Amino acid sequence: MEKGCEAVRAMWKSFLSLRREIPKLERVLSDVENHGSDPSGYMDIAAGLPDLPSQLDGVRERHREKLRIQTEILRLNTILMKEKQKVYPLMERYARLTVISPVRVLASVQHELLARGQDHRKLREGQLRQSLLKIRPDQLFRRRSRRGASAAVCGVPGIGKTTLMQKVVHDWARGEIYPHFRFLFSFKFRDLNAINFRINLQNLILNFYPYFRSVGEALWKNPEELLFIFDGLDEFKDSVDFADKRRNTEPLTVCTDPEFRCKVSDIVYSLIQHKLLPGCSVLVTSRPTALHLLEKAEISVWAEILGFVGDERKEYFNKFFEDQTVAAAVVKHVEENEILYTMCYNPSYCWILGLSLGPFFTQSDRKQQRVPKTITQLYSYYIYNILKNHSREIESPRDVLLKLGQMAFTGVSEKKIVFRNEDLIESNLQPSQFLSGFLMELLERDDSAQSAVYTFPHLTIQEFVAALAQFLTPDPGDIRELLCTAHSQRDGRFEIFLRFVAGLSSPRAAWPLEKVLGPFRSQATRRAIDWVKERLVGQIGKDGTGRRGGGGLLNALHYLFESQNTELARSTVGSVETLQFDGLRLTPIDCVVLSHVVGMCRGVKEQGVKELDLEGCQIGLEGLQRLLPALHGCRALGLDRNRLGNPGVTLLSEFVRSPGCELQRLQLADNGFSGCSVANLATSLCTNRSLVALDLGRNKLGDSGVRSLCEALKNPDCVMQQVKLYDVGLTHCCAQALADVLRTTRSLRELNLSNNKLGDSGMKLLSEALRNTDCTIRHLRLDDNGLTDSCSEDLSGALAVNRTLTILSLRLNGFTDNSYGAFFNLIRNCESLGMIGLRDNRFSDMTKILLRSLQNARLDVVA
Repeated sequence: MEKGCEAVRAMWKSFLSLRREIPKLERVLSDVENHGSDPSGYMDIAAGLPDLPSQLDGVRERHREKLRIQTEILRLNTILMKEKQKVYPLMERYARLTVISPVRVLASVQHELLARGQDHRKLREGQLRQSLLKIRPDQLFRRRSRRGASAAVCGVPGIGKTTLMQKVVHDWARGEIYPHFRFLFSFKFRDLNAINFRINLQNLILNFYPYFRSVGEALWKNPEELLFIFDGLDEFKDSVDFADKRRNTEPLTVCTDPEFRCKVSDIVYSLIQHKLLPGCSVLVTSRPTALHLLEKAEISVWAEILGFVGDERKEYFNKFFEDQTVAAAVVKHVEENEILYTMCYNPSYCWILGLSLGPFFTQSDRKQQRVPKTITQLYSYYIYNILKNHSREIESPRDVLLKLGQMAFTGVSEKKIVFRNEDLIESNLQPSQFLSGFLMELLERDDSAQSAVYTFPHLTIQEFVAALAQFLTPDPGDIRELLCTAHSQRDGRFEIFLRFVAGLSSPRAAWPLEKVLGPFRSQATRRAIDWVKERLVGQIGKDGTGRRGGGGLLNALHYLFESQNTELARSTVGSVETLQFDGLRLTPIDCVVLSHVVGMCRGVKEQGVKELDLEGCQIGLEGLQRLLPALHGCRALGLDRNRLGNPGVTLLSEFVRSPGCELQRLQLADNGFSGCSVANLATSLCTNRSLVALDLGRNKLGDSGVRSLCEALKNPDCVMQQVKLYDVGLTHCCAQALADVLRTTRSLRELNLSNNKLGDSGMKLLSEALRNTDCTIRHLRLDDNGLTDSCSEDLSGALAVNRTLTILSLRLNGFTDNSYGAFFNLIRNCESLGMIGLRDNRFSDMTKILLRSLQNARLDVVA
């Protein structure tokens, strides 16, 4: 019995030690601490609910039925069928989304198409269970609370926030989730924008749900039974900033009474902060760009929609296409095209992909080689398919698209995604034109309770139409000035617009649209190409090295990629030998672009990138897979701090073995390699005849990994000259293998073994090898290796006969004044030595002075 108790105690202790590392365990232990170890007492959140008064019960059933009917249908625009809009049952069509908690830190200026997160790759690699908690939508409010709770769900545009809220409302109406909420009220901020007058909460509810007129007072008696949903905070025209000094409402107008008239923003503020109906719960959705508004709010649950992961993408396309043969063909094409595949975490992008690619696999006359390869080509076919299916409905599609594009550009400029009738009229577009299926598919109309609003199906479609307008206008004017002005905006609002402009300068992207709209303005096309060239030349720099690197150059490469202009690539990037992006986080899409551009420049003899520095770019295995095909002409590759892991070193080993590999320097420090993964790379070193410098520092290779490398370095076919093995976890146990390398290799010149645990016994073995007259090592770094006075005589004796060593670094060890004599003899006898580093040992000040006094014109003593 006692042993059993000890085992239980040990188990709980281990749980406590891990709780901060595993979010799910942290959540379970918090529940146990707060509610006890028996979950039956608090998991049944519906237990003990009192019966509703009969008048409320009748209204609730009516309310449930209305919400169920409102949310049971999912409407999707389609250009693949005769119907302009396809209607599906929500439960049949809803695709699962991955929701995580807490919210990741996202750059607010980052465009959602650029935000193809490395976290999606981490998720596929199993990192989710370490740093993020995957939750279901019914877990946002996990238990009853008289204090109420507020939750925020964020996600980039098109990720499925509104559809997720539709599913939550539908499931509640069917009685499947949140039974402790007797009433749920759902609002969209875009609908609330039409309320330009003071209103109270009671009338706000009656505006949307008039059948609550007779039960208002009874409704407020138990606020803990109420859930309010507000969808699309980023679309709200008023500020609901919870730092009072920045709110645009009167700071004293805090609404505490459901019948008190105030601005809508005050009602939202007061509900979230539990000033109004304390005890009610609130669920808010927003884009990441508006999350800062909620930083000061009383939010108890933060969640983010990551979108589709793994097979969830395939599931979406299987539901999108009725013909599963077409679904399989689209999935296959998407998986083979890295740019398109990386877009598929977002349901909206999947929808655009489905609409654009579907016709290529449903119509026998389409040529497979014309299937879109770039994002601009994809969107070009998306618009083309709409135009083709509605070609008889309008006299001048070019004129309508020009006006729509001008309105879209104004929206991009002003960060505006919701348009009203007055915006259309100002752009000479009549709202009555929305009887046309053509405009209904380009601009979605939402007839809310207050007034009609219009949005593009996705922000990127708005940006594409805005870019398209630049090629349709009769007088393009100074498009260069417009592009320069847009590029000067540092908040990222124009970034995708600029990529689309560059892409539309490509004949292949323009071709399908020109078939319907007529030829693009050649002047606009030429000026767009000239602008891309200016950006490239400006970022490459006057010295033509490309060493400036960074985000500016990366964006310019994206413009070049979208343009698919090989001639432009060779005349600009083709002359660059070095590209540096160190420290800039690169997504898989960035790696595809970089690989493609480098590949475009390979066609000219003696041209092409020879050195690529990606230190700290966090490209991961997926990014490496995208890059390698284009790197056969590369001489130096910097991949330090890229989280490549053991699969990454396997991939690189294959690359190093390939006949076309010309790498001379390879930097792989701090990539999470283990000893077992290095054996493959070691084998490659015996066959590669170009690689002479290898950095494997700060990887946990251990003695076994170092031994594998030593076997390769001893091979007479190995041409390695510089090897860095600092901080790899080696000990005295592999010192003999290292000593054998020093005795036998004829190529190795530099060896860095710093920050390891060789110890005195290991140093003595290396000293014996240094005595060997065949030893060719010139630079030897042994900083921070636990060396003491016990090995100084061995080292001194070895270097008395060594005639090749020029640099010896022994910093951060344990040498004391007792080693002065040994180092005096070493410095005097080793005629080849040009520098010895002895700083940060345990010498007295006097000994340091004496050692430095030994310095001469030939020798630099750093002590």
